Parts: sequence; C-alpha cells; structure tokens
Amino acid sequence: MKSPFPGMDPYLEMRWRDVHASLMIYARDQLNEQLPSDLQALVEESLDVAIDEQHVRTVYADVRVVEDSMQVSTESGQDERGAVAVAEPFVVEIEDDYVDEVQTFRHIEIVDNTTGGRLVTAIEVLSPANKVGQSGREAYLRKRHEYLEAGVNLVEIDLIRQGDFILAVPPDDVPVELQPPYLFCIRRAQYPGRAELFHAPLRDPLPNIPVPLRPKDADVVVQLQPLIDQCYRGGRHDKTDYRQEPTPRLSTGDADWADQLLREEGRR
Repeated sequence: MKSPFPGMDPYLEMRWRDVHASLMIYARDQLNEQLPSDLQALVEESLDVAIDEQHVRTVYADVRVVEDSMQVSTESGQDERGAVAVAEPFVVEIEDDYVDEVQTFRHIEIVDNTTGGRLVTAIEVLSPANKVGQSGREAYLRKRHEYLEAGVNLVEIDLIRQGDFILAVPPDDVPVELQPPYLFCIRRAQYPGRAELFHAPLRDPLPNIPVPLRPKDADVVVQLQPLIDQCYRGGRHDKTDYRQEPTPRLSTGDADWADQLLREEGRR
C-alpha cells in the first residue's frame, strides 16, 4: 500500500532508523544501474562514539566480514564435532558507565575503481542525530569538512523536520521560498564556491536530485520519491496509526491539510 501523502510521509520520521537503513540500500541499487562501468556506489558505515557529553569521535571499521562459499578445513584445530575449536575467553564484567554510547551512521560513497577506489562523491541522508544536540552536529560537521577539503562531491538529503539547519550552505543565503521542511544541497568539487539547493514542500512529491561524478561524467539521478515509496512498502509502514499526530508536530496550516488528506484517504 502506498503512503497517503503525495511526497515525504512525515510519520516516517518516527521510524527513521528503519527507513534510513532501507533508503541507503535502495539508493545504492538505483545509482549502480546508472553509473559508468568504472564507478561503483557502496553503502559505507561509520560509528560515532560518545566520549563524554561534549565530545564524539567518528571511527570507521577496519575489517569487513564477508560470506565466503569456501568451507573450513577438516584438519587440526577442530573439536570432535568437526567444528573449529575457539579459545575460551576470560570474561570481564563491565560497569554500565564505562560502555561508550555508539550510534551508527550509514552513507553512500561513489568510488572510482580505476584509481584504487578514490572517493568521487559522498551522499549523506541526514538523521536526527546530525541535527539535534551539539555532539552529533559537531561530528557530522567534521566529516563534511573532510569531504570538501579532499575535493569530494557532496550530496546532502534532509528529510528530517526536527533539529537545526545544517546543510553545507549559510542559512542566511537560503531564500524564503526554499525554507524547510525538506531541503537538498549539492556541493560540486569542481565549483567549491557554489552550492545547489533543491526544495520539497510537504504537499508535493519529492524531486529527482542530480548526483555529480567526475568532471568528464554526466550527472546521475537519485529519484527520491520512488525510493521513499519503496521504503514505505518494504517496511510495512501502512501499519502506521495516522490517528495520532506525527513527531515533531506539523505547523498549523500543514496539520489542517494533513488532517483533511488523511480523512479523505480513510486513515482517520
């Protein structure tokens, strides 16, 4: 079943971890169907680890675990059942206040396989943790600074209404007609002093967003509305209770419009 909303469903924000995880995979697949054969879109993962209330460090996995069709050797190092014997650990009980708070953030990287996997374009779909609270914002801003300093194209997709403005453009330079709820920003490495903004009102379908690649390549396109529709169907978000108000609440005008829409769709 399709969402009753023509564009972004504001109720999906309350299930953003699920939506975000699915969106990364679907967007990767959509991009890989369009990319030149020597480029590849990958879902990458970083961990923001809270050191204390004011400081966060971002770490990346050093090892990826992949499935291999090869079976384990039947030589020495196995127990009587044929399974590989594993060393017994010494278990240490950890106090709760010693355990770091970890948040996982996924993004898409388009890499050039002809240059050893050089990063060409980063696509960031923002989460509440990027926009709410000092530590999460600082961690994201550091990562964004690294992208831009390295000459990487950056695409920011903000489908989150809560939190403060954080896109890679001065907020005072955003015209009134392009104000949130949903904004998208492109920074092309080829034009470091320029930002491209796209806007999606709550009542309109989400736009198709160009994704820059190398200077010699034509842009590819992220078709946001089909991706969000796919997330809605695949996550069974038609089970959403639309009788309740979304979090965060809509403005008065949008709330009245949404109420009428949901009643017409039989969801209230």
